[in-house]
Amino acid sequence: MGNKRMEQNHRRRKGKDSKKWVGILSIFILGIGLIGFCKGKQYILKTNKPTKNVKVQENVVSVHNNKLQKKFVGTSDEGKKYTYDAKKISQRITNKYYSNHGEKIVFLTFDDGSSPSVTPEVLKVLKEEDVKATFFLIGRVIERGGEASRNLVKEIFNSGHAIANHSYSHDYNILYPNSKLDIEAFKKDFEKNDHILKGILGENFSTRVLRCPGGYRTWKGMNPLNDYLNKTNKVSIDWNALSKDAEGKPKKAEELADLAIESSKGKDVVVLLMHDADGKEETAKALPKVIKYFKSKGYKFKTLS
Repeated sequence: MGNKRMEQNHRRRKGKDSKKWVGILSIFILGIGLIGFCKGKQYILKTNKPTKNVKVQENVVSVHNNKLQKKFVGTSDEGKKYTYDAKKISQRITNKYYSNHGEKIVFLTFDDGSSPSVTPEVLKVLKEEDVKATFFLIGRVIERGGEASRNLVKEIFNSGHAIANHSYSHDYNILYPNSKLDIEAFKKDFEKNDHILKGILGENFSTRVLRCPGGYRTWKGMNPLNDYLNKTNKVSIDWNALSKDAEGKPKKAEELADLAIESSKGKDVVVLLMHDADGKEETAKALPKVIKYFKSKGYKFKTLS
């Protein structure tokens, strides 16, 4: 009988021990489950954001694979801090009711380059004075200047200046036969110049700023150009001051500077037309006096983009 009682007690203790271990095991399993659940929830919460991060990483890979390309808008990364919206400036100089809130800005613009004889002198002055400008380049002139002109285009860009499109041919008979715009010839001519600029600066280069040879306001039938500009997000911009270095008889540097200054007076926003084509050496010589004037009047030097 004593043996029977001892056997019963042993079974009870064994049962209690089994329940104890089952309980411990259950708690352990539950704990693991809770940890896994929390981590899973945390992962779900995190992965609600990561889709964007994943896309960014995919974009980085795509860039390295050249599937996505960064577009320069007329200037280098260094030059972007000097840029100003060309569309706003175009509106400002053609519409006296458009307010600029009194901010004094000057845009030095050079047409018809790049010239191996004049453009280097212009770039030298700009560097010495630590100001930036916008260069409206002509494709045929670049081709005529050969490797020297191509290198100047690169120097303009790498120095932080802005590059804009001034057509390939600059031929009024092609662009405006009988003084009226031929929109198809115009587009073809400007697109040809775009192609030349990309050939020099790389396929990533683009500019939305253009200047019509002879000026937008000179020609008839320009409405088709307005439609084209709106569809392509491009901007045509003329000027509201000039040195007259392409008008009348040749002028010395002093006279050119005085004309540029006089035509700019009373304007808080100045888009100054000058030229860096062959034969415009006096323009380069006039530039220091012009820049000194604008600095003395508190103007900020900006580029068009």
